[in-house]
Parts: sequence; C-alpha cells; structure tokens
Amino acid sequence: MRYFHRTSLAPDDVLAESDRYFGGRLAVLESGSRSRIFAGTIGRVTLKVGAEGGHYTLVTVSTDQVGESEVDKLAKRFLTVVHQQVEPGHLARGAY
Repeated sequence: MRYFHRTSLAPDDVLAESDRYFGGRLAVLESGSRSRIFAGTIGRVTLKVGAEGGHYTLVTVSTDQVGESEVDKLAKRFLTVVHQQVEPGHLARGAY
C-alpha cells in the first residue's frame, strides 16, 4: 500500500520523527538523506520525503503488505503523528 501526506514540517524533522516512531518497532534497513526503509517480522515500510511547492514536504509511506495489515496500520498512524506535529489538536479518527 502507498500513502501520501503533505506537511509544513521540514524533511529532516519528518525523518527524525520516523526514526523515533518506527525505531522501537522495526529495524532500519536503509537510511538515506531523504528516505528510510524499516523492516521487521510484520513487514517493511519505505518512507520518502521531498520538497513540494517551496515550503511543503511531501511524505510518501509504502508498505509491502495489503491494506489493514499490522504494518499498514503502523504506517497510517505515522502520518497522523506527523499531522499532529503541525496541528496538535488533530484527533486520530481511524482504528489504527
């Protein structure tokens, strides 16, 4: 599955948050200047960030599992965490 989110956080801040969020659950397979690959027994998550429209960051999160798998829910929840960094009042409404 692949998910996208546009945020006003800097790419480095998104990557730092991904290290905190996924680091305790999954192992880092690759760490690039604008990407990360995390993996574990539940699956694999690929994260890419890039500048978009000047002051926005496009966050792309992909998993190697089908929707609603454990790793897929983890990836979607990460995008909610990124959203809450910019908008602390944002409430997660999904069951992930």
